[in-house]
Amino acid sequence: MINKTPKEELSHNQTALAMMKPYQQITIQDCGEPLVAIPLEKFAVEFPHAYQKLGAPYHLSSVDSPYYLRQSVLDRLLIAQLQLQENHPHWKILIFDAYRPVEVQQFMVDYSFEQLLKQRGITQQSLSAEQHQSILTEVYQFWAAPSLDPATPPPHSTGAAVDITLVDQTGTLLNMGSEIDEISPRSYPNYFENSSDLIEQSHHQNRQILFQVMKTAGFQQHPNEWWHFSWGDQLWAWLTNQQNPEENAIAKYGRYSS
Repeated sequence: MINKTPKEELSHNQTALAMMKPYQQITIQDCGEPLVAIPLEKFAVEFPHAYQKLGAPYHLSSVDSPYYLRQSVLDRLLIAQLQLQENHPHWKILIFDAYRPVEVQQFMVDYSFEQLLKQRGITQQSLSAEQHQSILTEVYQFWAAPSLDPATPPPHSTGAAVDITLVDQTGTLLNMGSEIDEISPRSYPNYFENSSDLIEQSHHQNRQILFQVMKTAGFQQHPNEWWHFSWGDQLWAWLTNQQNPEENAIAKYGRYSS
């Protein structure tokens, strides 16, 4: 992983502050609901977990597994699974990621930054200040800053956000047109909406199936990520208020701490 100098660490922090999202201004009144284990037999999962394979430090958290959610969020995810199977028997929601400690968020921000350097053939030694800033800005379009400030928790660190996709009756992943966590415009939920290409149309249709079952269960979808849904966190409240200004929703969940 990246060993940042104090100057680079400061740059990371400054960029994170500059990239604060509008939803992070939403008031949090944590209801104190516990994290509960997801009944994985009701969903599809991949083992080992993608971030654990990379060495993400779940062991630093009191909850050393990603497969946890707040109770009411899990209840709604189970509703979404039932809704999916009404129209597509034997299909399942595949849970890619759920609860994510801030330590893991930091690990994945650093990892994503490092991967973009490799893709572009840039070494740490040759990295200019302008390149550092530009690449980090790209990362923060898709990864929330690993903030320890109680007022600005990363969505996954609240236990109210989940990254998911779908598998069919054979256990085969539906093709959504981009990988989960891909840092590119293809990850925007409606990227393929107006495409005339038949394959790309199918990508959009698959994304719509996922969106509709999650919407029915009350979730909101991240504007930049077709796979990310939440209920009860700041992003959920902000999107709810954008769609219905009279709602005046607040966040029910802040950063989880046992």
